[in-house]
Amino acid sequence: MAEPGTRAAEATADRGWRLRHLPVLVIASVLLAAVAAVAGGLARGADGALGAAAGVAVTAASYTVTTVVLAWADARDPQLVLPFGLGLYIAKMTVLAGVMVLVGASGWAGLIPFCLGIAAGVLVWTGVHIWWLATVHARRVHT
Repeated sequence: MAEPGTRAAEATADRGWRLRHLPVLVIASVLLAAVAAVAGGLARGADGALGAAAGVAVTAASYTVTTVVLAWADARDPQLVLPFGLGLYIAKMTVLAGVMVLVGASGWAGLIPFCLGIAAGVLVWTGVHIWWLATVHARRVHT
């Protein structure tokens, strides 16, 4: 078993560990956005393509902002993670709710693909993140 403080020393020596997974997740989201745009386009035309890709982009942007802000907060003081995380969550959900109300009220044909793009973005981001933690990160920790 590692001595207390060993992990903190390793984290300090490797400052990029908090964001190391981010490129893989962003690439997966970009690929999903392309697939979603094609599927949305086939289902609902240009509005569907735009809506599906935008839904994935909203999810990826939201998660990326969260990752960067929480990594920054954790690097400064781990006790900042909870207040920053909660504040960011409230802000993001408020903005997302406002966007959904405005888009829903507009009668835009891309609304359903937009919602499905958000859901697909959440599933893919979460799945790839779990894969990364279980394979790539696990190899780093245990070697």
